[in-house]
Amino acid sequence: MGPNVDIINYAIPGFVLLLTIEILVNAYQKRDLFEVKDTISSLTMGIGSVIIGIAGKALTFAAFSLAYKFSIFKLDWAWYVWVLAFFADDISYYWFHRKSHEIRFFWASHVVHHSSEKYNLGTALRQPWTGILTGTFIFWIWMPLLGFHPIMVMTMQSVSLLYQFWIHTETIHKLPNFIEYIFNTPSHHRVHHGSNPEYIDKNHGGILIIWDRIFGTFQKELYRPTYGLTANINTFNPLKIVSHEWIDIFKDVSKSHSLKDAFHYIFAGPGWKYSKIEDNKTQE
Repeated sequence: MGPNVDIINYAIPGFVLLLTIEILVNAYQKRDLFEVKDTISSLTMGIGSVIIGIAGKALTFAAFSLAYKFSIFKLDWAWYVWVLAFFADDISYYWFHRKSHEIRFFWASHVVHHSSEKYNLGTALRQPWTGILTGTFIFWIWMPLLGFHPIMVMTMQSVSLLYQFWIHTETIHKLPNFIEYIFNTPSHHRVHHGSNPEYIDKNHGGILIIWDRIFGTFQKELYRPTYGLTANINTFNPLKIVSHEWIDIFKDVSKSHSLKDAFHYIFAGPGWKYSKIEDNKTQE
């Protein structure tokens, strides 16, 4: 078996069908959940992500396979190992997702997914093209090192992404309380996509929302979010959408006062800016 274990590719017809149904429901209810150019941009970026992702998954599989050679254990394919793999993947995704908001280098790719000012199933397909450059597989590398087979790890990654497709909707309001408490739901993920102060950098979970409750990043949906970025880029051009933050990083680094500033522009939070006052305090 090779790295082609991505069940997402087989789910694409289902994605298209559900998106079509949501568009029809939106039209019937006369709601303004879609914008044609925005949806086309999302679909274009989704297609680009699948194509570029072929190389990315090959490199990820190679990295996981190398790590697996040095694994502490060699876990088998028993059902309970799959259960362990599910929880291991989900907490790995939580920290990957959280750090993709807290470290600008990772945010430069992830910002693509948050760039739409609409929230629908089309937004779920708005995926970055540059994840391969940031080495996001490092958040999962501990799994093959521990003994989970690379195919098992990558399969669970695909399961997580498949689950997260349906939660990108305003059509579903709330689910029963016990589901809302344990699982990531449309309500929880709407909060994550909100640019309102109360909602920023909240609800990073993949399938489970329990990690956010444990690590203090959970936020209940209090009102309908304002979607998009705190400073929207106002373009439907896929090339600009996927590259704008990288370009901004390059501009910031090029005007840096020192290597320390350059480092912060790349690896500090997305909102980090050089401050002469703070610089003087450091020198004192």
